[in-house]
Amino acid sequence: MKTLYMLILIVQFVLGLLYANAGEWGMHKYILHGLGKNRHSFWAYHWYEHHAVCAKHAMLDPGYQTINLSTWNTQSKELVVLAGIVIMHVPMGWFYPIFVSAVYVSLALYYYKHRKAHLDPVWARTHLRWHYEHHLGSNYSANWCVTWPWCDYLLGTRVKNTTVE
Repeated sequence: MKTLYMLILIVQFVLGLLYANAGEWGMHKYILHGLGKNRHSFWAYHWYEHHAVCAKHAMLDPGYQTINLSTWNTQSKELVVLAGIVIMHVPMGWFYPIFVSAVYVSLALYYYKHRKAHLDPVWARTHLRWHYEHHLGSNYSANWCVTWPWCDYLLGTRVKNTTVE
């Protein structure tokens, strides 16, 4: 019985990681790039601020240099969205605490890796190649994952760009 319980906990954690990666992929593809292309959308910050700044500064986004929630920029908007995702999953935590813990771990890793990638492009080129290629490659319609490229591989949207240095 103890082995079955441990297996259930492990499965919850793995499913939580996969669910978070699928959410990251879908959010980036359909919301940030889909709805975000409308200049009047709340999500426009991603396309018209974040991508524009990264294109201008070769992946660097100076908005990530300091955490300042009083400034309404890409980073603060991203943090508000992440906080909303945390809040949305609180009720589920009563029934599936390990699953929700994996989601929260994924959100924390997403923020850490995304911020670091846009403060240290050299690190991003080595450790988040797929995200680096999303920003500096010729195809903005690929490489939607940030934390891990699992769903990009599963869904066929991982496009390696050999022209990116």
